[in-house]
Amino acid sequence: MTAETLPSSAPAPDPDLLYSEEEEALRAAVRSLLADRSAPATVLAGLESDVAYDTGLWRALATDIGTAGLLVPEKLGGQGASAREAAVVLEELGRSVAPVPYLTSAVIAVTALLDCGGDSAEAAAPLAALAAGRTVAVLALPLPTAPGAVPDPAVRAAADGTLTGRVTSVADAASAELLLVPAQRPDGPALYAVEAAADGVRTDTATPLDLTRPLGHLTFDGARGRLLATGDRARAAVDRALLTGAGLLASEQLGVAEWCLAETVRHTAERTQFGRPVGSFQALKHRMAALWLEVASARAAARYAADALATGSPDAPVAVAVAQAYCAPVAVRAAEECVQLHGGIGMTWEHPAHLFLKRAKSDELALGSPGRHRDALAGLVGIDAP
Repeated sequence: MTAETLPSSAPAPDPDLLYSEEEEALRAAVRSLLADRSAPATVLAGLESDVAYDTGLWRALATDIGTAGLLVPEKLGGQGASAREAAVVLEELGRSVAPVPYLTSAVIAVTALLDCGGDSAEAAAPLAALAAGRTVAVLALPLPTAPGAVPDPAVRAAADGTLTGRVTSVADAASAELLLVPAQRPDGPALYAVEAAADGVRTDTATPLDLTRPLGHLTFDGARGRLLATGDRARAAVDRALLTGAGLLASEQLGVAEWCLAETVRHTAERTQFGRPVGSFQALKHRMAALWLEVASARAAARYAADALATGSPDAPVAVAVAQAYCAPVAVRAAEECVQLHGGIGMTWEHPAHLFLKRAKSDELALGSPGRHRDALAGLVGIDAP
């Protein structure tokens, strides 16, 4: 074969599933902060208050460590990192079910703004504020909305940029100072930035299953918005934000599963029956060994999705669909095993196991259910769904 007959493009490099030294250093910093500021007792106490999220923890995480700007380019005041680093942060947040708006603000909202044109004046200013941790932003879509399945906008935009409509079940809506609102204009779809405190905007709180990720219903009644993008660009920005959010949500689900497995192993090694640790009983050892294998596989799937997003791989939609189809059920199973193998104490409010079960169940529905992602995967690889 001559040089002229060789393929014009080389095959994509193999994904890197290992953690770099920089990623491990970031993990150590985030884990240390969460161990000090987001212990289970602290999280439980916060759930019984009326605070939307832990503002002190968020300030330390977003500003002191600088995680809020990981995905923001350096020229806009961010860290210029990638989805791989953001995935490490989400693993640790999953391990502690920390009540902070990292996924919704620092990942989904930031990605939407970047795809609207980060260099434009309309997007650059909010990106700089998000990177500095001065602002929390959310994409005004229902939490279960999956990438590639964005419905027609529930909000209508008039020619003068005033918005009217209602969006339900928006994660972290009560925490947000800035709302990124998909809307339908007379000439097609658009994306607007709206101040949450603006006239004509109302946020009604809802009672979610997972109290560490509160939901809100947004009502727009003549609210003024700043136009960020229109047409295909607006649609692509929203879909890219949801794809990135779903891919990195797998890392949060991995963190949930890892904590549940580690806590279950610790508890069964300490609790005794008939003079022996219950963890030495063969039936329980088999259950925990099977769970360990599932968690190890979930780690590979989550890392593959993060690496594909970080490198801009054309396989990113496939990697995200695989990660969500696999990691979501693993997190739920790990949390269920944690509750069951703790016995009676696992059913109490005082033990944090229920926090992880609720986060796992909530995450299972967030950004598309496992079944929705399996259907998407079938289409992406050319298999007819049953």
